[in-house]
Amino acid sequence: MKPGQLFVSTMRGFPRHMFLATCLVCLLFSSSLTHAQVDRFAALRQHMVTTVVEGDGIQNPLVLDAMRTVPRHEFVSGTLRGRAYEDTALPIGSKQTISPPYIVAYMTETIDPQPTDKVLEIGTGSGYQAAVLAQIVKEVYSIEIVSTLAKSATKRLEDLGYDNVHVRDGDGYLGWPEHAPFDKVIVTCSPEDVPQPLIDQLADGGLMIIPKGERYQQSFYLLKKEDGKLKEQKLVPTLFVPMTGASEQQRRIQPDANNPSLVNSDFEYDANEDGKVDGWHYQRQVEMLTDQPMRGAYCLRFKNQQIGELSQALQGCAVNGRTVGALDFSVWARLESVVSGPGVSDQAALVVHFYDSVRREVGTQIITRWRGTSNWQQSRRRIPVPPTTRELIIRIGLNGASGTLDIDDLQLVPQAR
Repeated sequence: MKPGQLFVSTMRGFPRHMFLATCLVCLLFSSSLTHAQVDRFAALRQHMVTTVVEGDGIQNPLVLDAMRTVPRHEFVSGTLRGRAYEDTALPIGSKQTISPPYIVAYMTETIDPQPTDKVLEIGTGSGYQAAVLAQIVKEVYSIEIVSTLAKSATKRLEDLGYDNVHVRDGDGYLGWPEHAPFDKVIVTCSPEDVPQPLIDQLADGGLMIIPKGERYQQSFYLLKKEDGKLKEQKLVPTLFVPMTGASEQQRRIQPDANNPSLVNSDFEYDANEDGKVDGWHYQRQVEMLTDQPMRGAYCLRFKNQQIGELSQALQGCAVNGRTVGALDFSVWARLESVVSGPGVSDQAALVVHFYDSVRREVGTQIITRWRGTSNWQQSRRRIPVPPTTRELIIRIGLNGASGTLDIDDLQLVPQAR
């Protein structure tokens, strides 16, 4: 017996007016639940925009409105909906992730989207970036090389009513020539160099944002096409997950997973002089500081006045857990009024996250935590590497704690298994 049949059978013998009243109560209760759920997600979206997107410098009103409108929870699995509005990447299957909200907003704002634009997106993924674009521009053409993701994104976007998004299953680096030229191009996977078809299909005067570089050392670049030639501007460091397909395997420079190492771990370099330390991505409330560093000319300062807001920097590298059994870390820190918050992530710390070949997290190690006030002090620790590890992410900073934390001379030394 189906639930509806059971309900009707149990109501037989009730007076008709009581039956109708009961049905009305059920309908109102169901409606109130749905409305409450909608309100809950709307409030989470608003908080995300206020604290993460607008709070970290995104100003374009069209982008802010799109981030407030697009239901990000619809683009992640049911088990992750509760985390949909956190400022973090989340797995969507096939070794891929949905980009953090700030990265989506940053990429969108950088290309200065206009209501008349036709935009090409390379790397559909979940479809979230395409949906944000679709709130602003006239047409979005999006290409995804992973067939299962292309199919699921197509259905999701159709179900949500994004009729101006067109998804294609194929190699994004070949572009979509029959719909070219495009006013703007967003590339959400990271090649070593800009694919020529994308240059050819960008309209004159058009803009492209693309993360490129080595596997674990990427930066965003803004490209503008003028008289058939590209003008290139290097932006902030970033890190996108490995690409699927031949392009990833054919990189000229491959990471050495048997000898993991950090880049610019003494925080001395800022090649494009943008005030952001090179080699570290997703920097939040971070600055390069010349005030009495422990080593060299600079240290890295993390400063946060509000508990719960992010102050951090991240770096990834390849590591083969079959050959690397442990990692030795050392780091210098100087503190002023560092106070932890109530949450697990509201602590100033150096944290290492380990991932396997399909980017599942297989372990987390806290190298050291900081609180209070102190002059320069060094922390050291050896941590084991899970055998299934294939890459790691180092997260350093106040995270969600408040106060001021200065970091210098971070060292990592691998130990053979």
